[in-house]
Amino acid sequence: MTKKEKKLASGYTTGASAAAAVKGAVYLLVHNKKKSFVTIPFLGEGSVDIQIFSLKEKHGHVLCSVIKDAGDDPDITNRAEIGAAVSICESDRSKIIIRGGRGVGRVTRPGLEVPPGEPAINPGPRKMIQQAVQDVIENFEDKKWTVDIEIFVPRGEILAKKTLNARLGIIRGISILGTTGVVRPMSHEAYIATIQSSLSVAAAVGVRTLYFTTGRRSERFAEAIFTSAPKEAFVQIGDFFGKSLEMVSEMAFEQVVFVVFFGKAVKMAQGVYHTHAAKSNLSLDQLSCWTYAKTRDAALSDKIKQSNTAREAFFLLEKNHRDVIQDISKKIVWSAASYTSPHIRLKSVILAFEGGVAAEVDLKARSGVA
Repeated sequence: MTKKEKKLASGYTTGASAAAAVKGAVYLLVHNKKKSFVTIPFLGEGSVDIQIFSLKEKHGHVLCSVIKDAGDDPDITNRAEIGAAVSICESDRSKIIIRGGRGVGRVTRPGLEVPPGEPAINPGPRKMIQQAVQDVIENFEDKKWTVDIEIFVPRGEILAKKTLNARLGIIRGISILGTTGVVRPMSHEAYIATIQSSLSVAAAVGVRTLYFTTGRRSERFAEAIFTSAPKEAFVQIGDFFGKSLEMVSEMAFEQVVFVVFFGKAVKMAQGVYHTHAAKSNLSLDQLSCWTYAKTRDAALSDKIKQSNTAREAFFLLEKNHRDVIQDISKKIVWSAASYTSPHIRLKSVILAFEGGVAAEVDLKARSGVA
């Protein structure tokens, strides 16, 4: 490893954080002792020690919170406080009640892992919370307990504004997520989960044609072009070109329309599975070759190669060589075809930077011609 290289640190999910808060609270209630940290097993291999941030008794229950650490993974919930208010009593049968408090979103639409009306606490985190309770009370098998748990996130409503929760029908807070509990750097687990949730909501409301964009700006332009499409049909896939298409293959959609700017278009045209700059080169060399093959203009091809950005290359092509941009659009649909099942019809729209359509190709059938 060179001096410039750094081993990226793993972190833990909001689900693992919630489980840690619960475990700290239950331990105080059962053993009358405060812990400075708790150990949370992942839903797979390994475990993590999570420091207790705040722990206090109040009106017959215990409030415990931790600070989420996402490691080196980009995550808007990194350093967020995740807490649990817990009460416990002996009863005629054992029962664990999990509720959502302040800052935890509530599901209002079908299609997610959690049904409408329930707090947005996914099955993985619920399992971790239940395990956290069992870990503490396992030595009291002769007693039966009712454990009442309310998960809260003090800044959850503010953080939720930076997510796509509102689009998914999750209101008034964030989702408590995580499939294993561990966040691995650059895994983008939360973003992939959001794409999956977006697809599930779209399917549940009857959407058959999806409009894939890579961010809010391209989505805004897509909405202006395809005005009759329902809001649930627009899905921000970020850099997950290949992964999003693989997910669509497993569902009953009929068409995917890519609506993207030229920089992402060039990468998609090359079949790049993940289009982030850290994962793939912009490859203006390849664009230069495609330009020469289409125009036989060596000078233009060289200018493309020497461009600083795809945006600069786009402006070189936009006025007199729209056929090259059209060719890139065609390559997108054929690249996309390699990642998804044959029943999905594919279309690509390359946006001009002011928001108009620079190129458009519809692949009507895999055996047909775009």
